[in-house]
Amino acid sequence: MTLRPLYARLAEARVEEMPFVTKDGFRLGLTRVATDDTDRPAVLLLHGHTASSDMFLLPETRNLVEVLLDAGYEPWLLDWRGSCRLPYNETGRRYTYDDVALYDIPEAVGRIRQRIGTRPLFVVAHCIGALALSMSMTAGLVPGLAGVVAQGVFLTPKLAGRTSLRMTLGSELLRSRIDHVPVDFRTVGFRSRHTLLFALASRKATCPDPTCQILHNSAWGMGASLFVHENLSAATHNRLAELMGPAPVWIWPHLRRIALARSVVRWHHGDDRYRALPANALDQASGIDCPVLLLSGSENGLWLNSQELCHEVLTARQPQLDVTYTEVPGYGHLDMFIGRGAALDVFGHVLDFLGRVGD
Repeated sequence: MTLRPLYARLAEARVEEMPFVTKDGFRLGLTRVATDDTDRPAVLLLHGHTASSDMFLLPETRNLVEVLLDAGYEPWLLDWRGSCRLPYNETGRRYTYDDVALYDIPEAVGRIRQRIGTRPLFVVAHCIGALALSMSMTAGLVPGLAGVVAQGVFLTPKLAGRTSLRMTLGSELLRSRIDHVPVDFRTVGFRSRHTLLFALASRKATCPDPTCQILHNSAWGMGASLFVHENLSAATHNRLAELMGPAPVWIWPHLRRIALARSVVRWHHGDDRYRALPANALDQASGIDCPVLLLSGSENGLWLNSQELCHEVLTARQPQLDVTYTEVPGYGHLDMFIGRGAALDVFGHVLDFLGRVGD
């Protein structure tokens, strides 16, 4: 299996690709953006499900990797098994978020630490990347991080009622017919079993682009919105089919269980391979051993006010933790990283946090 190349226009000398195979046999992508300075603190970037490391490397805007490099950090990017640079959302073995928390993230952190030694290691995680990281952290699988920025969601996932309902109905009605929801209508056409999903996503849509409709107006048929439309540049909008990939329907039952529990809960019970993971990550939040910034857009149409809720719950239950919450006005979810103004409106909060906890 060959990892699809990054779309970013980075000088080859500055990009070191280090793909690896997890203990359960999944080939993942790990990328180091190198500099001449070998003393920089490292920052691991975790994308959301069906996205990829490309979301941090947009060539058409000032992206997070550029901002981190200019601020004196060494970016590392993990394409975990839910990346659209990998084939696993459409073909191959199925997985759950337990596998991401148990294998992908801890093994990537271990490999990074082999390279950086005693230098500080931060993590900036988006969406499901942050959700899975919360399970890894509360399980004690990634101890000693210097700090974590969790964008959109962390320990207390909260979806709109209609989104949970659509996931419930969709996973029951669709799983015998399709195993994933595509985002690129050009690969679907008008005579496909996926066509109806695009038709439903187009209802009341203000944008004529089918890919935008299924992401902005529908979130793969779940009835949520992934971004504030006006926050995307024309170039980014036209690349949505490159930046986001198909969503596997077979992962929805785990996501539904998480949403119903309002906590990150383990899918596998009775399987000894997953005993290292807590049954409920929120119940083990005392195991978090580093500062955490909970970040969210005020218009998050997918996870709503999950981060505000998480801050309230952790402040009440675990007052000893260093947890802060920042809400960015006018932003949704995915546009917190790919928005044309994110470098001005969002990334400063990330740098301020890294600088504060890194001192």
